[in-house]
Amino acid sequence: MDELKFRRQAYGEPNCQDEDFLTAMHDSPERESFLNDLKKLDSKLERALKVDVPEDLAAKLLLNQQLHQHQVQRRKSGFTLALVASVAFIAGISFTLLRMGPVDLGEHALAHVYHEAMALKVDDNVGFDEVNFQLAAMGTLGNAKFTQQPGKVFYSTDCDFQGVKSLHLVMQGEHGKVTLFIVPLEDRMVLDEAFADNNYIGQGFATDKAYMLLVGEDTADLGFVKKEIKQTFI
Repeated sequence: MDELKFRRQAYGEPNCQDEDFLTAMHDSPERESFLNDLKKLDSKLERALKVDVPEDLAAKLLLNQQLHQHQVQRRKSGFTLALVASVAFIAGISFTLLRMGPVDLGEHALAHVYHEAMALKVDDNVGFDEVNFQLAAMGTLGNAKFTQQPGKVFYSTDCDFQGVKSLHLVMQGEHGKVTLFIVPLEDRMVLDEAFADNNYIGQGFATDKAYMLLVGEDTADLGFVKKEIKQTFI
């Protein structure tokens, strides 16, 4: 066996027991020394690869993976929660400032009429005692009340004027129906004596205890109901 073939065999299989290979090794001390070095290296590699695997290695690897995923998710969740909290804080501040700002009573009165359009179709024939009970339940008008029936009342319920609990009535005017809002006095309220849009006209006036807002389609109807209120509301 020539030198090149011997070395190829030695590198590929240092523990080879072929007769030609062993004979070539014994023929040269250098070959024998070279082969022994390869055998030692091969033995070291084999020992290095024979590392005992801990019984709980799979569980530890899985736990480590889950912890990593949890940390990533927590960072994402933390950012999301922080963002949501910031948005909620800004929304809360905006909502608070909105409720603390000036309130255009005429604008809100018109908006309420459109929002509760069904109120103009109801006929509950409400007595003034029931209206007075609702006024007392508001708790913001003191002892304000009607002393007698202020004409025909079709509908009566509480409503919200930018955070202020108020009363919403639908009454009979001279010819048509008139919506009346009774709103407790507050400094931030802005009262217009006259207001209107393309469909309705409105009038506003104040008593000692409340703002009165009338909305209808005819000036005569507004005047009729206004007179009724001034004669019966104290």
